[in-house]
Parts: sequence; C-alpha cells; structure tokens
Amino acid sequence: MRLTEAPPGEHFPASRELSGSLAEARMESTGEGRTASVLFAGFRALGLFSNDVPHVVRYNALKRRFYVTTCVGKSFHTYDVQKLRLVAVSNSVPQDICCMAADGRLVFAAYGNVFSAFARNKEIVHTFKGHKAEIHLLQPFGDHVISVDTDSILIIWHIYSEEEYLQLTFDKSVFQISAILHPSTYLNKVLLGSEQGSLQLWNIKSNKLLYTFPGWKVAVTALQQAPAVDVVAIGLMSGQVIIHNIKFDETLMKFRQDWGPITSLSFRTDGHPVMAAGSPCGHIGLWDLEDKKLINQMRNAHSTAIAGLTFLHREPLLITNGADNALRIWIFDGPTGEGRLLRFRMGHSASLTKIRYYGQNGQQILSASQDGTLQSFSTVHEKFNKSLGHGIVNKKIVKRKGLQNTMSVRLPPITKFAAEEARQSDWDGIIACHQGKLPCSTWNYQRSTIGAYFLRPNGLKTGDIIATAVDITSCGNFAIIGLSSGAVDVYNMQSGKHRGSFGDEKAHTGSVRGVAVDGLNQLTVTAGSERLLKFWNFKKKTLIYSLSLDSSPNMMLLHRDSGILGLALDDFSITVLDIETKKVVREFSGHQGQINDMTFSPDGRWLISAAMDCSVRTWDLPSGCLIDCFLLDSAPLNVTMSPTGDFLATSHVDHLGIYLWSNISLFSVVSLRPLPPDYVPSVVMLPGTCQTQGLEVSEEQTEPNDEMIEYESPEQLSEQLVTLSLLPESRWKNLLNLDVIKKKNKPKEPPKVPQSAPFFIPTVPGLVPRFAVPEQNGDPQQSKVVNLGILAQKSNFYLKLEEGLLNNQYEPALNLLKELGPSGIESELRNLSPDDGGSVEVMQGFLKMIGMMLDRKRDFELAQAYLALFLKLHLKMLPSEAVLLEELEKLSSQVEEDWTHLQSLFNQSIC
Repeated sequence: MRLTEAPPGEHFPASRELSGSLAEARMESTGEGRTASVLFAGFRALGLFSNDVPHVVRYNALKRRFYVTTCVGKSFHTYDVQKLRLVAVSNSVPQDICCMAADGRLVFAAYGNVFSAFARNKEIVHTFKGHKAEIHLLQPFGDHVISVDTDSILIIWHIYSEEEYLQLTFDKSVFQISAILHPSTYLNKVLLGSEQGSLQLWNIKSNKLLYTFPGWKVAVTALQQAPAVDVVAIGLMSGQVIIHNIKFDETLMKFRQDWGPITSLSFRTDGHPVMAAGSPCGHIGLWDLEDKKLINQMRNAHSTAIAGLTFLHREPLLITNGADNALRIWIFDGPTGEGRLLRFRMGHSASLTKIRYYGQNGQQILSASQDGTLQSFSTVHEKFNKSLGHGIVNKKIVKRKGLQNTMSVRLPPITKFAAEEARQSDWDGIIACHQGKLPCSTWNYQRSTIGAYFLRPNGLKTGDIIATAVDITSCGNFAIIGLSSGAVDVYNMQSGKHRGSFGDEKAHTGSVRGVAVDGLNQLTVTAGSERLLKFWNFKKKTLIYSLSLDSSPNMMLLHRDSGILGLALDDFSITVLDIETKKVVREFSGHQGQINDMTFSPDGRWLISAAMDCSVRTWDLPSGCLIDCFLLDSAPLNVTMSPTGDFLATSHVDHLGIYLWSNISLFSVVSLRPLPPDYVPSVVMLPGTCQTQGLEVSEEQTEPNDEMIEYESPEQLSEQLVTLSLLPESRWKNLLNLDVIKKKNKPKEPPKVPQSAPFFIPTVPGLVPRFAVPEQNGDPQQSKVVNLGILAQKSNFYLKLEEGLLNNQYEPALNLLKELGPSGIESELRNLSPDDGGSVEVMQGFLKMIGMMLDRKRDFELAQAYLALFLKLHLKMLPSEAVLLEELEKLSSQVEEDWTHLQSLFNQSIC
C-alpha cells in the first residue's frame, strides 16, 4: 500500500469532513453518543498466575489428586498439582477477590462485603450477603461456612439455604479478629486470634466462649493445626512462632525469625517433624520440632511476601505462592532437608516495560518487565510459555564464584528491545537496552538465555551516556543502537563487532529517540530529540535527507512491508511519513497525553496508538480518519498487533498481565466510519483470564453494526449519474439480432406428438412462470351479452401507453416491457404501427416513454436497446409522420448530449 502526500491543511480530514448527517448517524447507532470499541473485543489475559491472596489446596478423593487454587484478580485458577497444568478458570466476580477458602466440594471466594461458593471450580452456586464491611477471613465448617469482616463481625452461614445461623459481634478495640482455625477433633469449636494478642475458643453451636488465652501481647498473624492433637502453631507479628497446647494452655516451644511478621505456617506430615514459616521478604524458614532449631532457610523463594505455603498431606512437597505472580512447588528429597524447586508457574512480578509479538505465526509475545526478566508468553497454551531469565552482567563470574544470590550482578530492567527470528538458530536474535545502561545485551530465544555479547562502542566511558533506541535488521545480521549522546552505531550480531557509525562524529546533536532499518537494508531512519528526522544510506553510512519536525519525537515505528513510518511527537500528535518519497503523508491529533506506544496492522492500513490519557485509538491511514477509540481504567503502556491480525495485545500501568483483544472485523461485518471530533468514548473493562468472556462481549458489540447488513441501495444514487438496470443481458442485448437468432434456432423436423401426454397445470405465458387460475364466478345474474371490447387486439402494454398519453405516466408501461423476453418485446413494438393494429399516437407515447427514461438517466441501456429496435422496425414509415419526426429530433439531441458526457468520462478514466 502506498499513501499519497496530503496537501497543505488537508492532513486530518476527519475533523471537517464528518459533518451533519454522518456524525448524527454515528450517534444514533451508538445510543447515547457512547459506545464500546467497534473493532476490538476483550478476549483474555495472559501471564497471570497468583497475587497476594493465599492459595487453597484441595484433595479429590475420587481422582486421588491434589488441586491448588490461586487468585488472579476477579477470578481464580485451579491447577493439578501433579503437573501444575491449568484445570479450570472460574467465572469472574464484580470486584477483586480478597480471600479464599475451600472444602471437599466448593471453593469460597470473598469480594468486598459479599462472598460466593463456586462449584466445579467455575460457576457460582451460592452467594452470601449480610456483611457491612469487607470480608477478610473464611472458614468452611461442615455444612456451614464462617466469615469474618474487618469490623470483627463473625457470621456463620448454612451453605445450601444461604441463611445466617449465628452472628457474633466483637469490640474492635478489645478483640479485632485477625486469624481463625478449627482445631482437629474439637467438635463445633473455633479458635480465634486477635490483633491485640489474645485468643478465644468458642463453641459455635451453643454460642459460648469456652476459654480466653491471654496471648503474648503481640498481634496474631497466623494459626495452624499441628499434626499432634491439641497442639496449634501461632504466628505473631514479632516474627515469633509459638507451639502451644490449647487443652492445657501450655507453651511447648518457641521459635523466632528475624524477617518480620509470620505470614503463613505449615507442617510436614510425611514422617519428618518439620515446620515451615513464611515471611514478608520472600524467605522461608524450616524448623526442626524435635531438636527445636532452625535447620534450613529458603531465601528468596519469592521476590515478594510469602502469601501462602502448604505441605501436601503425607508428601514431601511444599506449595508456595506470593504477590510476585508466581506459584511454586518445592520437593524435599535432598540430604540437607532443603527444598528444591520442582515445578512452577510464573509471570512478571512488576509492571511491563515493552511487549512485542515474536515471529510471524502470531503465537508468542515477548515481554520485558521492571522485574528485570524477559519472558515469552504463548497465546495458544500456557505450556509453551518460557522465561529467558534475568540479564546478568558476567555469566563467567557467576559460574566461577558460584554466587547463590545473583542480585548484585543482575542487569537493570530492559526498556526497549528488538527481535528477529531469521537467524535465531545460528546466533542471538534479540537486542535489548537497559535502564540507565550504555551496553546493550543480546538474547537467544531458542536457548532461552542471555546471549554472548554486550554491545557498546569502544573507548566510550559509560558516564551519563545510555542506550535509548535499538533495532535489528530483517535479515538478523545487524543491530543498530542509538545513544543519548546522539551517536548511532551498527554491530554485527554474529561476532558482536562494531561495524560503523552514522554521521561524521555523531548522527544527532540531541538524544536518539528512534532508529529503524527498511526491509532491504538500504535505508536507515533515525529520529533525534533536536526535532530532526534523518535518512541514511545503510551501507555507506552517509546522510541522504534530513527533515525538520514540528515537535520532538517521542518514539518511532516502521512498517517494513509498506515503507510507512509512524512518529509519536511530544505534543501528543502523530506524524506518518512515506520513506520512499520522504514526505509527510498523514498527521493525526487527538490524544490528550503522552503517546506510550504504537503498532501497525499487518496490512499497514491501520495505525493503533496507546497513550497516558487511557485511550487506545485506531487511525485509518488511507482515509486519514480516526475510526475507533476506547478508554481503559488503567493507562496502556504498550500495544502490539499480531502478524496474523487476529489479536491486539496491551499492557497497562499497575497490571502484571498481557491483555488480548480480538479483532472483530475478522469474523463479523464492521461499519468503519470516521468518528466526529467531539466523540466521547466509553470505558471498556480489561478482559479476564477466561476465554469465554470475550465472546459474550463481541455479540453485544456487533449489534449496532447490523445496518451494514440491512442496507438497501436506492434506485439511483444521484440524478447526475447514469444508472443501468438490473436486468440480465439476455433481455435486451440481442434485440437487434432476433431475426438471425430465429433462423439459427429454426427446427429441422416438425414436432412429434408424444404417445401419452403427461398432465400439465396450465400456466400463463411469460418469463416468470405463473399458474393460470380459473376465475370462479358464482354470480347467477351474469350478463349473457358478449362484450366486444374483449375481442379487441390491444395488449396491456398498448393500453398502458394510451393511459400514459393522458396522464403523462409511463412507468407502468416500462415495467410491463421489463417483464417480457426479447421475442415478446419485438412483437409489442411491431404491433405499435398502424399497419399492425396500432396508431401514430401510441408510437408517439412510446417515444415519450424513451425520453422519460433518458431524462431520469435510469435503465440507460434498456432505453438505448428499445429505441434501436423501434427504429429498425418502423424506419420506413417514421419520416411520413410529422409528429413522430418532432419527437425523434428531441430524442436525438438528448441521446447526443448524454453520450458526449459519458464518452468524456470514459476517456478521462482510460487516461
């Protein structure tokens, strides 16, 4: 696709062209002037595995398998522990889930002051409403479930009737409930821990307080049943773990961790007397209960607080999850008793900095994050996800010194990267620049690791100079790196060697904001903060052309197939250039905040931009119009479109996932009309992790676009246009050659009578077959006098022409003629002459009908064909009638005028 240069002042026609009826039509179709996206519907989220809500472990006795459930915002995932594969995704709830619990049949999830029971890990079967404050604790209890809110109101519900069984109210200043436990073998009893440090044992059937434990004057953060009856582990805010006998109110042993409050506790039940305790800094302490000492530390098990940890019953497996978006299973099979990572599901633990589709199949998305990792997420199945790991300054040092904690040698987060799969099996195919760093790292996608080289100019001290822009050629051989000093360098990806620089000293006087190479390695384009866009010869490194911009560029994007270059400027506008003509072809304005990212559709027709004003806008390049816009709750940081055009992927501020939006135009009719300047987009919800949600949305959104399907073309678009009839060519094209056709079709033998003729229902002659229905007239008073008018040889067409002479309406006569075949038309026109029973007046009526057709410029080819046949049949007698000659002179000038106009249009088009 090639765009032409826009004339001055004509860069954004949408703002002026869309006036009046078009804007009103758009508003009508959108209801109240607001609509969801016309082009994109939320499909699902990728890369979400866990958050700060503790996981829940369940055992299915029928399948003899353990399942672990983790929360991901408004829904939860259930994994099979054996292979950690995703089994089910629940339906989403209106708000974020704040706590979860489970029994053998149901999963309970609380959101706000309501909680619901989910069956089959998916659909809501019971909902419990009654709390005024947010629920923060849930405890299943047989056929009942206990819920506690932040106002320390405890309600016991009957699960199946959804009715309150009992409500207990505690004074927050005296006993603020912070933990709840049902001790083993203690019938109808629950143990409550408080932020004030005391504990209470209640019988909930008789509604009695049985005993109050004075506590240790430190808030209780966790309660866990020990393998021994009557023994409970109590985690405190001070980092202490108290092993306490609640039957005799005796402390058996005390442990202390130096990592802050105890977040969760669990005991091994496979014959080893070991207890695990989680901490807010991601470390896990393992305590020996016989020797009463710390036997091991699992440091940095998670990069954030340990939300939950659970030893599987009678198995040496520990399941942990945290707010770092990771779910991990550790196995204790070593002699030292330390946990070894067995399986994990992990996404990014900090907000994403860059996402791009990798390859041409549209099935992998590469993403870099503030957590320092580079990961690949599959849009097909989670099992194809992989992490390329953290960038490490020097792998040899790490191997030689055997550093357990590599935090000191890790590279800062990746800010920008470019990837090309052309030579990925031969050498590294990804180049990335890091936050505040000069060297750019290479990465290998196939080996899933950081690459062999760090690319940086020789003799340049790091100082304040950093890499700001990168690109990789389509052949995968060269990397182009732009620096904050204005230099642009070329490196060989195979050897890592420097292969030259653009410009005499440096390419730009300001910081380089973007670099791009065309598909054939002929042209390099660089953008500098000094408002200059420069075009260079890739091989000779010489300057070809320099273009001044209205504002400093923020980012640059090249669509290699079409040679279209998109520039996002600091004044929130977008400039589009053609790199062949080096001219600005489109200018778009409308964003109210910094443009964070842009992407082209695979065919290069759309440019999609995401900005800090929380909007995602789609610009149609051929028409130069804004055709789609929608708002999001969270500002989009990145946007990338699949090479196959089926999905748009976005990442957002304070969100760890990648959100996929399906392209509606691929599977339904979409009305792409320009949006008016005062268009107010509506806020669209981010999709959840369940795939089915997007399908429901898309059905609702395609409803307003039905006018495209029901659209009926008018009889004539404009009075200035010549309109042809919709009749097939066989009805009019051969009218002049009927005599030749009849001779060719003359039968060689006379027709033979069939031996037994079949029964036929009588039909009326004509092109459209109709049955002849006998008239049933039961009127006994019918006159016996013969009406001589019936015997007259006047056809319907003849009669309609006679009527037309009186009322000047020739439409009925024309409609009758349209229904006839070529033979019928010839016989009707032949019968108009006085010799065949017609009259001069009727012939004049026929010529007036042709004049009417030429005036209206409709059925143009029919008028010419009918007139030609009429002249052929009656040419000898027409000159003898003065009335007909007068009509023919009018028609002649009319036909001449119409044909001259048509001929000039044909010539113009051919030229």
